[in-house]
Amino acid sequence: MPRLRCSLPAFAVWGLLFITSSTAAAPHSPDTLAGRIDALFAAWDRPDTPGAVVAVVQHGEIVYARGYGMANLEHAAPLTPSTVFLAASVSKQFTAFAIALLADQGKLSLDDDVRRYVPELPAYEHPITIRHLIHHTSGLRDEFELLALAGYRMDDVITKETILRLAFRQQALNFKPGDEYLYANTGYTLLAEIVERVTGQSFRSWTTAHLFEPLGMNDSHFRDDYQAVLKNRAQGYYQDGDRQDGDRQDGEPTYKNQVVNYANVGASGLYTTAEDLARWVQNFEDGRVGGRAVLKQVHEQGRLNNGDTLSYAFGLGIGQYKGHARVSHSGSHRGFRTYVARFPDDDLAVIVLSNLDSFQPTGLALQVADLYLVDPPERLAPYAGAYHSGELGTTYHLDVVDGRLVARHRRYDDIPLTPSDVDVFSSDTWFFSTLTFIRDGGRITGFRVTNSRARNIEFAKR
Repeated sequence: MPRLRCSLPAFAVWGLLFITSSTAAAPHSPDTLAGRIDALFAAWDRPDTPGAVVAVVQHGEIVYARGYGMANLEHAAPLTPSTVFLAASVSKQFTAFAIALLADQGKLSLDDDVRRYVPELPAYEHPITIRHLIHHTSGLRDEFELLALAGYRMDDVITKETILRLAFRQQALNFKPGDEYLYANTGYTLLAEIVERVTGQSFRSWTTAHLFEPLGMNDSHFRDDYQAVLKNRAQGYYQDGDRQDGDRQDGEPTYKNQVVNYANVGASGLYTTAEDLARWVQNFEDGRVGGRAVLKQVHEQGRLNNGDTLSYAFGLGIGQYKGHARVSHSGSHRGFRTYVARFPDDDLAVIVLSNLDSFQPTGLALQVADLYLVDPPERLAPYAGAYHSGELGTTYHLDVVDGRLVARHRRYDDIPLTPSDVDVFSSDTWFFSTLTFIRDGGRITGFRVTNSRARNIEFAKR
């Protein structure tokens, strides 16, 4: 897998993305992509509120990453792209990926009866398969509803054993397996248990060795010990009424800690960072872990007994957004709200992680995506044309090919160009590294090329 990086132009424009906090970063111009993203998160870009981290991955590179607000209000620790968050239900795609890997290795079959691995589960009239668990078509009652009915509060210590004991005592299902889709966290707790029983390792250990370490996701793990010390972790918060203590204006909110004692894995329990999730979404492009067969498998959508196709695949929602293919999942637990969306046809992913329970990551992530998903042919068409440099006595032709701007020269292979800011593109070709377009009254009249040792070489549009 190519190393995720900030390209030189983006790095120069947006600063040290991985070590700059929202409280220390200089404001960006509102006319730049960075400035437009900042504007979306401006309400949380302050030192007295929880907030969020956003990361944008495009063409295999992190082109933007920044934190807004605080990871910990008590210790004045700012949010950064390396802050560790509870991913909540975004965890499910990792659990399903683990099952797909084991199936690819022949260690289980997706159509196996779950009781083959977990015989403590009641023998219902119709068997539940691993595939049913993955696609939420098992009919199992959801663990959180069962916990609440049983008298548990969400700040109680909730372990895998607690949930499994409840699941094993259930004498009926919501419906015949495969008849309906109904989101059930219980199924993903059982999937993690199946991984443990098949491999003989804890789910945390196995996923670390087979998912996180190979991808360089060094700040990610499934947390099965709620008392373990976890460095650089964001604290989750909720908003509680109005403050009138003199520190803030009357009517402004105060925040309270939301304790997470959930010590189960599979349905949730992944702790990770925006940087690590950027590595994860890139794996869906290059298949460093799993290869093409597993990547194809995890995008397979569920089917009901009546033949209807679901939008839910392996912990992934498959759909469209404004005509663009979208693969996504959200997460919500206590003071954490998360959303990860990939737009595979556009080679784009947006990651938003928040430590405030009232935060709405999906809507904000899609607004960020809107900045990058302007219809490519329409957006790029004004840049197309022939550009000549009198200084060099040469001409480049810019064309839109498969949704990307490409520079062509009679002596070189095509040079794909990647947008890095308004009217600014970059490439991996060393002598064509940064290209900045020139406008006159809104009309593009040329561009300037800059590389490491030659700056602002001007080309006029013919």
